[in-house]
Amino acid sequence: MPYVTAADGAEIFYKDWGQGRPVVLSHGWPLNSDSWEAQQLFLATHGYRVLAHDRRGHGRSSQTWHGNEMNTYADDLATLIDTLDLRDVTLVGFSTGGGEVARYVGRHATGRVAQLALVSAVPPFMLKTDDNPGGVPGEVFDAIRAGSLADRSQLYRDLADGPFFGHNRPGQDVSQGIRDAFWRQSLQAGHRNAYESIAAFSATDFRADLDAFDVPTLVVHGDDDQVVPIDVGGKASAARIKTATLKVYPGAPHGITDTHRDQLSADLLDFLNS
Repeated sequence: MPYVTAADGAEIFYKDWGQGRPVVLSHGWPLNSDSWEAQQLFLATHGYRVLAHDRRGHGRSSQTWHGNEMNTYADDLATLIDTLDLRDVTLVGFSTGGGEVARYVGRHATGRVAQLALVSAVPPFMLKTDDNPGGVPGEVFDAIRAGSLADRSQLYRDLADGPFFGHNRPGQDVSQGIRDAFWRQSLQAGHRNAYESIAAFSATDFRADLDAFDVPTLVVHGDDDQVVPIDVGGKASAARIKTATLKVYPGAPHGITDTHRDQLSADLLDFLNS
């Protein structure tokens, strides 16, 4: 299986499908690159080389004790891009992966990047603080941490059966297979890695990273996202990024890579072709 080796020796697994201009997909917490399968297959059959990696501590990558924070995630992404000598890349980040992409730009700039896309993404800053009063209260993330320590398998079940895919909304019926896939992927993540990543996605301030975006950027967000509320995520990011276009999915939940897979795939392809 293909891996690249990070500076500290961590092995980062990746999938490399198709041929053409490169697209790199960064996944959400606590998932892995399998969560991008629908979009990766679609884009690879439409003329693009599409890569998706497992973040360190997740999926098939090394479960390192340290490095479970955004700077290291971004540097691992840079290792993948530099090792494979990818150029004119479109970077697409879903949820926590959007933070990884943003921090990559903040640390490594856009010399190799042609386009950026943030999908249900955590930037610019999720946590409620004095200078971010519209953020999500810290008690919400404390509860996720407590659930992870008490019974993380059940935590992942509750997320999949509830807010992640909007399955807790009246009239919504997300398939058992989609919900089981979330649970399966989540349990592939290392316990410490997934636990520490909660702080990485919730308490990292990406505002300065977004200010460094200087290439065309697509921001996609559902307006019924119960995990990263659209006002905290997509709308705030699009307002901050000078080169951004915001696309709102009415009534859509957080996990639109599955619930709105065809719409998202088509929108990403249109963006790539633009």
